[in-house]
Amino acid sequence: MTEEMNNDLLVNNLISEDILKSENLINAFRKIDRKDFVLLVEDDAYAIDKNLKIGYGQTLSEALVIAFMLELLDLQETNKVLDIGSGSGYTTALISQAIGKIGYVFGLEIIPSLVNFGKENLKKYEIYNAFISKSSYDLGVKRKKFDRILVSARASKLPMNLLEQLEENGKMVIPIKKSIYLIEKKDGKVFEKRMADFDFETL
Repeated sequence: MTEEMNNDLLVNNLISEDILKSENLINAFRKIDRKDFVLLVEDDAYAIDKNLKIGYGQTLSEALVIAFMLELLDLQETNKVLDIGSGSGYTTALISQAIGKIGYVFGLEIIPSLVNFGKENLKKYEIYNAFISKSSYDLGVKRKKFDRILVSARASKLPMNLLEQLEENGKMVIPIKKSIYLIEKKDGKVFEKRMADFDFETL
């Protein structure tokens, strides 16, 4: 079985499990191969419930978790997206394909070596609407607002500075403690909804 078939099998399994549904995300997952974002390709790298080592004590979340969170974001063309905890750049690359060339995604990663690793991985796909930068402990990007925010590391509570960076009618998906929450901002109000339970590394 070729690597391309393996990646297709991963996508097909996510679809058959009713996790991956949106056409733009299905196309993104088919184009962006998971193996290109890890240091060592393991035998079960394409299992939907397997997290993968990306070095520096960090892991790439299970494909089913990533797909679930990205579906909750409801990514649209032209969206401005903030990807916190971008790691090896896999989620940043997926988002870049899902939002089209008019939108853009800004990845933030706190580990300098992973910032460089993520940038190199994006180059494999000649992605021009995605950027990865070193994050501070404050999180976010000063004086910018985003339509969508993805947080891929566990927080103890909802970070208020991220909420301030979320546009009106925007959506944020974030793990708080051991649950994934969908945060929406509508009519000046904030709505929180607990969606599922998973375990994540800490912010």
